[in-house]
Amino acid sequence: MKIDQIYTGCLAQGAYYIESKGEVAIIDPLREVHPYLSMAEKNKATIKYIFETHFHADFVSGHVDLAKKTGATIVYGPSAKTEFDSYKATDGEIFELGDVKIKVLHTPGHTLESSTYLLIDENGKEHSIFSGDTLFIGDVGRPDLAQKGDITQDDLAGMLFDSLREKIMTLPDNVIVYPAHGAGSACGKNMSKETTDTLGNQKKTNYALRADMSKEEFIKEVTDGLLPPPQYFAQNVAMNKSADTSGVDKILETGKVALDVDTFEAMANHEGALVLDTRHQQEFAKGFIPNSIFIGIDGSFAPWVGALIPDLQQPIVFLADEGREEEVVTRLSRVGYDNTLGYLSGGIEAWRAAGKEVDSVTSVSAEVLKQRLEEGTANVLDVRKPGEYISKHIEKAKNTPLDFINNEMARIDKDTEYFIHCAGGYRSMIFASILKSRGYENILDVDGGFKAIQEAGIPVTDYVCPSTLK
Repeated sequence: MKIDQIYTGCLAQGAYYIESKGEVAIIDPLREVHPYLSMAEKNKATIKYIFETHFHADFVSGHVDLAKKTGATIVYGPSAKTEFDSYKATDGEIFELGDVKIKVLHTPGHTLESSTYLLIDENGKEHSIFSGDTLFIGDVGRPDLAQKGDITQDDLAGMLFDSLREKIMTLPDNVIVYPAHGAGSACGKNMSKETTDTLGNQKKTNYALRADMSKEEFIKEVTDGLLPPPQYFAQNVAMNKSADTSGVDKILETGKVALDVDTFEAMANHEGALVLDTRHQQEFAKGFIPNSIFIGIDGSFAPWVGALIPDLQQPIVFLADEGREEEVVTRLSRVGYDNTLGYLSGGIEAWRAAGKEVDSVTSVSAEVLKQRLEEGTANVLDVRKPGEYISKHIEKAKNTPLDFINNEMARIDKDTEYFIHCAGGYRSMIFASILKSRGYENILDVDGGFKAIQEAGIPVTDYVCPSTLK
């Protein structure tokens, strides 16, 4: 028996390759299916099943494309309805895979169809669970994504409580937990950086698995402090139910196209394409195409694209470091942005050489901010998440999370100068680029973010200031 976790850091997502006696099951595949095909080919094995733990909201799955290329059966848990051929398993149903068995445990709560897959090894031992978004390391799945009709998030949280205690916590402590996500995913709120653990250790350390917790306490703790889900989640769910979702191969054909300066400019100015700059934030700050948006490829690229670009059909042209163009198109496609039209050949240097206008963002050191704070002349926007802000922040800073920039834009005065910071500089540059694209000029990015602010000795407090701008 062979188990491989294929972890994608940008999405904090784990897909799984399970092999026994030349037969393979893939659990929760990403949209680009070549890694799974290559692994099976290398091992001279056949992909027999594609198990989906639920309809994913935070990425587009590769299940349909993988099934077309392999003939494998797509399996969902009870109550799942798809527009493509799939097998709806019953609770407790067992699938044979070589010398091992995979048992379906219907575990509704994150969503109604959510299921956990229990792997039983060659000796009949309950070996591991592939828990999807039902159980994470340190957390459980948020119960607010599948509300519909009369079903509320509290109803789903109650289902999740029952699922965990009746289906998962009754398993042996030495069962290995393989979740669908880790720290950084928006599918939970307290996930560990670890990507696997034993169930016994989770019973000791995971707040949601406390033996003495009542259902009412569970519902309160699991739903407390949930931020609104990113806007692209519902669109990704729809794509994952659809039979028409394209594979990555087709998207790369149209997206990985080199564009000269004039064609690139025409697409941006006359065809409504958004200019996305994926370089490092400090390279962007020194010079960028006016009205372009920065979201760096070396950060949580795809989730931030999904959170900040409302329309998945938005035409996109982009700038990238040489050799990373295919990576950009692939990672955009992971969250459903398929309308990528190409990249600027020669990058910002070609743009400059053609005599085109270049804009910039002024970055200042934390020491400059410190001096201005001491003078009482600094207005500070802290664009971190509310939980980060509550933990520690500059006393008079206003918390304006990047996630909600579109809601807060009207509260930011174009005539006021603002110092903008996040934790390290990535999110604040995204924030600054969006402001610049909408005509805000009086902005200063604090280089190094909150880390540099603390190192500079700027006083910080854990007092909760008002969360909106005056």
